[in-house]
Amino acid sequence: MVNVTVNGTAVQVPEGTTILNAAKSAGVDIPHLCYLKDLNEIGACRVCCVEIEGERNLVPSCNNPVFEGMSIRTNTDRVRRTRRINVELILSQHDCHCATCLRSGNCHLQSVANDLGILENPYPADLVTGARALWPRDFPLYRDTNKCIKCMRCIQVCDKIQGVHVWDLSGTGSRTRVDVSGTRRIKESDCTLCGQCITHCPTGALRERNDTQKAFDAIADPDKITVVQIAPAVRTAWGENLGLSPEQASVHRMAAALRRLGFDYVFDTSFSADLTIMEEGSEFLRRFQAGNTRELPMFTSCCPGWVRYLKSHYPQWTDRLSTAKSPQQMFGAVAKNYFAQKLGVSPDKLYCVSIMPCIAKKQECALPTMKTDAGQDVDLVLTTRELVRMIRAENLHPETLAEEAFDSPLGTYTGAGVIFGATGGVMEAALRSAYYLVNGKNPKAEAFTAVRGSAYEQGWTEAEFDLGGAVVRTAVVSGLSNTRRLLEAIESGKVHYDFVEVMACPGGCAGGGGQPQNRDDEERAAERGQRLYALDKCSTLRFSHENPEVQALYRDALGAPGSELAEEWLHTDHDGWEMPRSQV
Repeated sequence: MVNVTVNGTAVQVPEGTTILNAAKSAGVDIPHLCYLKDLNEIGACRVCCVEIEGERNLVPSCNNPVFEGMSIRTNTDRVRRTRRINVELILSQHDCHCATCLRSGNCHLQSVANDLGILENPYPADLVTGARALWPRDFPLYRDTNKCIKCMRCIQVCDKIQGVHVWDLSGTGSRTRVDVSGTRRIKESDCTLCGQCITHCPTGALRERNDTQKAFDAIADPDKITVVQIAPAVRTAWGENLGLSPEQASVHRMAAALRRLGFDYVFDTSFSADLTIMEEGSEFLRRFQAGNTRELPMFTSCCPGWVRYLKSHYPQWTDRLSTAKSPQQMFGAVAKNYFAQKLGVSPDKLYCVSIMPCIAKKQECALPTMKTDAGQDVDLVLTTRELVRMIRAENLHPETLAEEAFDSPLGTYTGAGVIFGATGGVMEAALRSAYYLVNGKNPKAEAFTAVRGSAYEQGWTEAEFDLGGAVVRTAVVSGLSNTRRLLEAIESGKVHYDFVEVMACPGGCAGGGGQPQNRDDEERAAERGQRLYALDKCSTLRFSHENPEVQALYRDALGAPGSELAEEWLHTDHDGWEMPRSQV
C-alpha cells in the first residue's frame, strides 16, 4: 500500500493507483473529459490536472500513478485557473448551442463548464465550416464535427474494443480533428454501426439519426395503423435516463407509455425471438445432421452489426450465416402478412415501428432483402434513447402509469425469448429447443447456462453438449475484437465449432449502441444482462417451442419451421446487398 494525502486528507491506496482514483478514495472527484478506465488514459483534455507538492508543472491525474508520501492538491488557485482556461479553450472550438443538442443535461462538457461557473468565453469561436463540417443525414450514425472535443474516446473504443478502426485523427496542430480513417467517407467505410463510439462519447458529437418525428407523423396519420415492438434488452435500460428504478421501469409500464404516445398496438419482440429460435434452431439441426458444420460452423444472424462485420472482413463466410431473419424483421414480416389479415386490413395500412437497443437495426430494416409481398418488414427503427426523448416530449411520467399487457396475438413470449438481449442468450435458447426437437422432451431449463458469455472479458465462451448422442461444439462471443480473434482461430484450424453466436456489442444487445448514455461512464451491459436472465428464471414459459402463439402461427399459417412460406416470410439472402470491404 502507498500513503498519500489528498487536500490534506491521508489515504492508503494500492501501488499503481492513479492520482484520479486515489482522490476518489478520499472522497474527492476530479473533473475529466477524455478519461475512460483502462481504455483512454491519455490526459488529452488536461481538465484533470492537479498540483503535486515538489513538482513544478501541473500533472494530469488520469494517467499518473501515486508514490509514497505524495501530497496532492486538487483545488488550489493555480489548478482552478488552469482548469478553467483549458475548458474555455475547448469551448471555443465547440458548438455551444446546448438547447438544440440531444445531450443537453447529460453532457460531460456542459457539466464541467457549469461547475466551473463559465458564463462567458474570452476566446473567439473557432468552428469548422464548409465541406469539412458536412455529414450525410440519411446515415444511421450522425457526427457533428463542431461538437467533437478531440478526446479520442471513439478512436480508442473502435480500435481496442471493436477492432474496426473506423475513426482516426486528421490534420495537424490546432487543425487536428477526428474523422473517418483512410480519408474515406463514412458510407464508403466498413463501419458496422455498432454504436459503441456513440455510447462512449462525452458530448453530442456522435449520435443516432433522429427518427422521432417520423414516428410522431405516423401516429398522427389517420390512414396508418401503428404497430410497435419492443426488443428484450430495452426493458433493462429505458428507465435509466428517466430516473426510474428497475422495479418502476417494467416492460408492461413501457407498454402503457407507448399507448399514451399514441401507438395502436404494442408487442414484445421476445415473441419473434421465440419464432427465430424455431427457424434458426431447426436450420442448425438440418445443417448439423447433414454434416454441413464439420469444417466451418453456422453463425447466428440476428445481430446486424455482426453481419456487416462478417461481410466486410470475412465475405467468403457469408454463406455460413443462418438465413433466418432477426427477431425484429421476423416480427415485421408476420405483422404485415399475418396480423394484418387478423385485423382485416391491407398490409400497407400497417406502419411497423421497432424500439431497439441498436443503431445497426436502422440500416437492417432498410435492406432490399428485408421485405415480402406485403412490403417492407419494418418501416422505422427507434433506439432506446429516442423512445426516452418521445416520452419526455409528451411530458409523460411513466412511474404514475399502471402496467398494461401486450396486445394479442403475437404478444406472448417465453423466458428464452427474453434472454436474446444478453450475450449467450440466443445460443442458450436455441439449445433448449434443439434438445427438445432431437429428444422429444425438454431439458432442464438451466442445462445450457455454460454458454452464457461475459460482457467485458477478452476471448470467448465455449461449451460442448450431447444432443441425441451427438456432440455439439458451441462458442459464444461479444465485441468485435474478440470476434476477430475467434474467427482467426477458426480460420487457422486451432479451434472448431458447430454453432457460434456472435454479438457485435460487448455484453450483447444489453450493451447496444442505442442504449442510454450515462455521465458516470459505468459499463452497464453485464448488470442489464443479469436482469434478463432473472426475468427468464421467473418466467412460467422457458422454452420457445412452448409459446402458444408461436404454435398457433405455425398451425394457422406457416405449417412448420423451414416450410416454403416460412422461408418466404422469415428467411433472407445475405448476398442480396453489398457491404464496403475492410481496409485492415
